[in-house]
Formats: sequence, structure tokens, C-alpha cells
Amino acid sequence: MEAFRIQERLILASGSPRRRDFLAVLGLAFEVRVTDIDETPLSGEQPADCVARLARKKAQAVDQPSAWVLAADTVVALDGEILGKPGDEEDACAMLMRLSGRWHEVWTGFSLFRQATGELCTKTVCTRVRFLELTPELCRAYVRTGEPLDKAGAYGIQGKGCFLVPEISGSYTNVVGLPMAEVLEALLHHKVIALMGEL
Repeated sequence: MEAFRIQERLILASGSPRRRDFLAVLGLAFEVRVTDIDETPLSGEQPADCVARLARKKAQAVDQPSAWVLAADTVVALDGEILGKPGDEEDACAMLMRLSGRWHEVWTGFSLFRQATGELCTKTVCTRVRFLELTPELCRAYVRTGEPLDKAGAYGIQGKGCFLVPEISGSYTNVVGLPMAEVLEALLHHKVIALMGEL
């Protein structure tokens, strides 16, 4: 038996299979509408501000007035600098070596929006992540798997890149791309979902 039931139409504005999986594992019925917006950070924009802005833009770009739209954006930041997706294998290796042996931050912003009423909830969540001390050879071996090339910060903690991370402080699901405790709280608060058995 599922713990939650859907009460309102829910749209996930993301093509991320990991975000889809997080909602599906809760037994929630939802639709997927991928939005196409410019995700380039603004000059001097802080990571928290960037992910919040992009999550809002993605949610508000879905033209489905009566539905609730959930959108998110995740970035990796080192010393306040946002690290995007690597351009090629060499760029991925360089990025991983910058992270080697250090703590960095993963920021996710998510927005829950209903166009018909103008209701908007936007939150940001930060998780600190520590990397192993890496060698160039280890970086190249990981990059050759292909996994880092479409990942912000050049790694995926939920995949082959799990060996890179001996320690995190904060939400694991946030690092994967959706802080589920906070998202669930927002869905319940706005009555998009309810606990099974509740009226």
C-alpha cells in the first residue's frame, strides 16, 4: 500500500530520470513536460539565487493553468563558483581534479507553481560533499565511462561516481537532483498530495 495519494494534477517540468524516479517511488501519478529555458547563470549570481531563479522560470514556462507544476535546478559550486557540465573529457578531468580532496556544495532550487491562482513556493537546499583525494589516472578512468560528461560538476553520486564521495553533510537526494523531504513537505502543505487514509 502507498503512503500518499495525489489530490491535484501534478506536472514535473524536468526530463531528469532521477527526478521522475523519486516521485514514482512515492506512488505519485504525474505528467512530464520538459521546458526549454536558458540555464546560464547571470554574471556574479550566487548558487542559491541561480537555482531558485531557474526553478521558477522552468515552472512558470509550463502553460497548464489548472495543474501544479514542480520544477527544479541543481548546480555544483566550489568556493562560490558554479561548475557547469564539462565540455569534453579533458574539461571533466580538470573539474574533478579541482574537487579532489575538498568539500564543495550542491545546491538545488525547486518551485511548485499553479498558474490559475498564482500560488508559488520556491525553496533552495544545500548539501556539502567531500571528495576523495584523486589521481589523474583515477579521474581519466572515471571519465572514460562517459558518466561525467552530462553531469554538473562532472560526477553522478547515484551512479559510478559514488566511489568519489566518502562523506556528505545534508540531503543525499538533493545531490541527486531533488531534495525529497522538502519537496514532500511542500506538496503536502499545498494539498497537492495527502496521506493515505486522510480525508
